[in-house]
Amino acid sequence: MQKEFYSNGKLLLSGEYAILDGALGLAIPTKLGQSLRVADSDSGILQWTSFDEQGEIWFQAEIELKSFGVKTTSDRKTAQTLVELLLEARQQNPDFLSKNSGVEVKTCLGFPRSWGLGTSSTLINNIAQWANVNAYQLLWNAFGGSGYDIACAQHNSPITYQIQNGHPKVKEVVFDPPFKESLYFVHLNQKQSSKEAIAAYRKQEFDKKGLIHDISSLTEKMIPTASLDEFQSLMELLETTLSNVLQIPTVKSQLFPDYTGAIKSLGAWGGDFVLAAGNEQTLDYFNNKGYQTVIPFSQMAL
Repeated sequence: MQKEFYSNGKLLLSGEYAILDGALGLAIPTKLGQSLRVADSDSGILQWTSFDEQGEIWFQAEIELKSFGVKTTSDRKTAQTLVELLLEARQQNPDFLSKNSGVEVKTCLGFPRSWGLGTSSTLINNIAQWANVNAYQLLWNAFGGSGYDIACAQHNSPITYQIQNGHPKVKEVVFDPPFKESLYFVHLNQKQSSKEAIAAYRKQEFDKKGLIHDISSLTEKMIPTASLDEFQSLMELLETTLSNVLQIPTVKSQLFPDYTGAIKSLGAWGGDFVLAAGNEQTLDYFNNKGYQTVIPFSQMAL
């Protein structure tokens, strides 16, 4: 018997680090995600193969079903992370992989791993569906994080996300700005560690309640705005607010001081994608700066 699961990728438009402490964030699931196919076999092992967006194998492992011990693998660290996820899923559902004589798993990414659209979160959500367990709990127990990426994996429209009393509150919203043709996602091609970025955020001393209030208020204003000028002002306010907390210069002041529109960091500051508001010259501007991955909003957002 064969089963297939699919999860959307993610981008967090507002909230960033403050979402960890209960701020309201605006996020969009992406058109690109990751699939996971499961087929029974009689091999006696769990045979895992992961394919990238080009259809090339980027990871393989053979795992003992009884002990979850790694027999062979192309990457020991990735294999260990995978085993931890499977063990956590088994902890939540003791029947998971308990009666199989063999399993073949194939995962297929729809985006480059370097893009930061959720290689891990889409995998976690797919495993949670397969194991019939809570994806948020699987994420929190295995990795930590806010969980907004799991919400994006599970929803097919823009969402607001907020942690309230330790529980995720997800609401689908209409975010289809009339100026969306002026919005672009630009990949900086500098992969950042989310764990390290969160740790650096945690070290800072600041007014947490004040930050949560400010970020939540700006997020609420972003969703309904029909004015590109107003949206750019909100982008810049969000950027400077977090810049002051993190004590890190904004990405625009660091890399694009001559850019005429607004630029906002997304995710771990300094890597992955930024959101740029601009015009028909935006693509040429970033290309001339050496940034070749510039994706219009409509092509990225689900």
